[in-house]
Amino acid sequence: MNFWDKVKGDLQKGVEEGITFVREGASVVKKKAEELTEEGKRRYRIYELKAAVQKEIAELGGKVYELSGKVRNPMLDSKVKAIRARIKKLESEIMKLEGTLKTGARKPTAKKRTVKKAATKKTATSD
Repeated sequence: MNFWDKVKGDLQKGVEEGITFVREGASVVKKKAEELTEEGKRRYRIYELKAAVQKEIAELGGKVYELSGKVRNPMLDSKVKAIRARIKKLESEIMKLEGTLKTGARKPTAKKRTVKKAATKKTATSD
């Protein structure tokens, strides 16, 4: 094999390897983009739910204020109970979605501290 044939073969091999590398890279990029898109959708859904909670809490506050002058315990009102139920439902949806965001996160563990007792020495003193 002469020098020219070797160079030509190496170039052809390099082109084939380059094409393979680009294909694999494109596949990885596509997969990562899909993952990021899904996470973005989850985060936007959490944002929407939190906005809904804020709206419900404002409505709850208004209703309780309205009822506070009329009834002894406004928390027993059926409309107040319904608003609280909607808030709890939204809260559980948020917790569920936030749990999926933190799948890789670890909870910090509390370190146990050991208390060392100081050794006391009695020394005899002579006067």
